[in-house]
Amino acid sequence: MRTLEGGVTAPKGFRAAGVAVGIKAEGGKKDCALVVSHRLASLAGAFTTNLMKAAPVKWTEAVCRWGKARAVFINSGNANSCTGPQGERDVVETAQRVAQAIQARAEEICVCSTGVIGVSLPMGRVLAGVDACAKGLSNRGSRDAAEAIMTTDTRPKERAIETSFGASLGGIAKGAGMIAPSLAPPPATMIAVITTDAVVEPGPLAEALSRAVTVSFNRICVDNDTSTNDTVLCLANGQAGGPTLAPGMAEYVEFEESLTQLCQGLAKDMVEDGEGATKFVEIVVEGAGSVADAEKVARAVGQSQLCKTAFFGQDPNWGRIACAVGYAGVPFEPVALAIWLEDIQLVSKGAPTAYDEKEAAARMELAQFQIRIRIGEGAGSAVFWTTDLSHDYVTLNAHYRS
Repeated sequence: MRTLEGGVTAPKGFRAAGVAVGIKAEGGKKDCALVVSHRLASLAGAFTTNLMKAAPVKWTEAVCRWGKARAVFINSGNANSCTGPQGERDVVETAQRVAQAIQARAEEICVCSTGVIGVSLPMGRVLAGVDACAKGLSNRGSRDAAEAIMTTDTRPKERAIETSFGASLGGIAKGAGMIAPSLAPPPATMIAVITTDAVVEPGPLAEALSRAVTVSFNRICVDNDTSTNDTVLCLANGQAGGPTLAPGMAEYVEFEESLTQLCQGLAKDMVEDGEGATKFVEIVVEGAGSVADAEKVARAVGQSQLCKTAFFGQDPNWGRIACAVGYAGVPFEPVALAIWLEDIQLVSKGAPTAYDEKEAAARMELAQFQIRIRIGEGAGSAVFWTTDLSHDYVTLNAHYRS
């Protein structure tokens, strides 16, 4: 695998655009993005498990059930969530306008929105955004699209990878707050659009995406809120040529590894850009009876507000970590508990070691550090990525709409 430039437009046959049409309160900021495949592409997706699904999520889930798409349109600044029948009509009108602009069918258009919940879309501006994006489509338009989907993000997020068999994958993502993704099948809002020119049918594509999402977007946390709009989409247009990828093939294995690497990179980018975050913390859990048990323990620690405030305060208060491990719902023997902060072991056999408090605190002064936890001798392990919880997070979210 080789890293590429170009994000979603790195794979063959994809163009993108991002424009500003005044949906966001801050004038001049890009707020509409469009990603288009030259030909009809295989489609797979993962969506929020929040029961209050936004209108665009329900529409795009239906497109995914068909398994084919030509384009993804995204607006930021307005989530079109909890907007009733009008919100659903607005999604249809948006898809129809995109389809008209690129000579496709509305049923081939995915629609995503992100921003404030409970406010109807300014459709005049949205439709103007569709038209402007369609006119501005470029095979170098990934960065503009990545900027256009940002809300509280401080920087655009895009990546691309080339496989050894000649196919490429690219992606853009947004997300800095309201990040505690719970996507099915096994994420303001998280949205990711992934493109590839590999030849792969919708079924195998969905299988690979599901497994990639499980160990990437479903393993991150900034806060503990699962959005109404979380969406991950992957389009495969086959323009790289070569064999049709299917489970059991070496190329399919490499494709899934590349997809997973891309998703994990974008997921980590979100955590590093978390609202108010000053720390990127990797939680590693080992010795569990299963991967699922290890993930439960890692998530409990990564989502604990007491742990996250300790990370912010650079306080090696391992008692908070032990507490979270204990209530994670995974049975283990407390005497088996061991905890490391970077290279310093804080706990052994369920009791504190003779570590140096100042040295431990110094490790937490790093912008990135690792907490490693062992709860037994099982083969199950998992990684989870989280942030600290700072004053700035509270300030930003206390005034998100104003």
